[in-house]
Amino acid sequence: MPSSAAPACPRSRLLLTLLALAVIAVGLASRRGYLPLPAVWGNYPGDALWAWVVLLCVAWVRPAIAPGRLVAVSLAIAFAVELLQLYQAPWMQALRAHPLAYLVLGNGFDPLDLVAYGVGIALGALVDGAWLRAAARRMPGRGYAAWH
Repeated sequence: MPSSAAPACPRSRLLLTLLALAVIAVGLASRRGYLPLPAVWGNYPGDALWAWVVLLCVAWVRPAIAPGRLVAVSLAIAFAVELLQLYQAPWMQALRAHPLAYLVLGNGFDPLDLVAYGVGIALGALVDGAWLRAAARRMPGRGYAAWH
């Protein structure tokens, strides 16, 4: 008798956490100049990696989220955080003075950051799609086709 239950989601919170930590480490290294990136790129690689972490966090909160919705929600969050940088109230500036809040919220609106976020989320979506396709090959009914 076939089961009518939805297939289990192939996204693992443990693997999402480990990948997020790795992406954060690379992003921080890019900001500190530890990676040999062209100077003309400025902070944009770090911005792209920050957006990828947003995608990973959304996937962690909702592991069964469809890929298209994952991208849309991640873009909405990343763009909202960037637009929030237009708000410069003293209390918000005081919050941004904290190193962790600064890493999460940034400071100073830059429209090119929105492009970097799109690139980072696209990269994250490609990795997520590959992950789901690999799960589909290993466990039919649990991978990309089930969540696309």
